Amino acid sequence: MKAVKIKPMLTRLQNTIGRDDLIEQMVLAPEPPISIENKSNSGKFIVGYNSSRQSHTALDIALCMAHQARLASNMQIIVQAVYVVEDNQSCYIQETYLSIHQPVYADIVSTSVLTEARLKSECLMIMEQTDAILCQARSLAEEWQVDFDCLLRFGCAASELKQIVELEGADVLFLGCNSVKHPIIKSFGADLQCTILGIPSSID
Repeated sequence: MKAVKIKPMLTRLQNTIGRDDLIEQMVLAPEPPISIENKSNSGKFIVGYNSSRQSHTALDIALCMAHQARLASNMQIIVQAVYVVEDNQSCYIQETYLSIHQPVYADIVSTSVLTEARLKSECLMIMEQTDAILCQARSLAEEWQVDFDCLLRFGCAASELKQIVELEGADVLFLGCNSVKHPIIKSFGADLQCTILGIPSSID
C-alpha cells in the first residue's frame, strides 16, 4: 500500500521549472491500484544510475521531488541510486576470483600468470569506475540534503532493478529514458508494483 502520491509531486515539479507537460512525458508506468491507503508519511525512490547524462538527470529529478515533498508535507523520502554492473563486466570479477583460487600447473604457468594479471587489472578498473560513479551520485545527493543511499548490484540491469523495487517496496522507479518503447521498460512487463518515471525529452 503506497503512501506516495505521484501526481501532486509532478505538479510541484512542473510549477518549479515552468512546465505543464511533465506528467504526460515522464510517466512511463502509472501508479498501481491502491486498495488501502498507507498512513505513514514516508516513501522510497529507486533510481537506475550509471553516470550517463540521462541517468544523472533522472537522479536529479528524484532528489528534487524528494526535497520538495519534505518542504511541502514533511514527507521523508529515501532516494536510493542503484548501479548495476552488467553481466559482461561482472564475469571479469568472477573469473578473477576463480583464477586466483585454482591451482597453477607448471606447463601453463606463464599463460595463467598473464591471464590472472589481465583479469585483476580489468577487475580493478571496473571497481574503480564503479566507485567513481557512486561517488558522483553521493555528491549530487549532498546538494539536495535528502536521505540518500547507494547500492551496487551485478547482473542484468532490468532484473536487478525489478528485484530491488520489490524488496524495498519502492514507490517510484526513476530511469534515464523517455519512452515506453525503451527495451528496459518492456522487460519489466506489467507486474512491476510501482510507478516508473522517465525524463522529459526536452531536458535529457
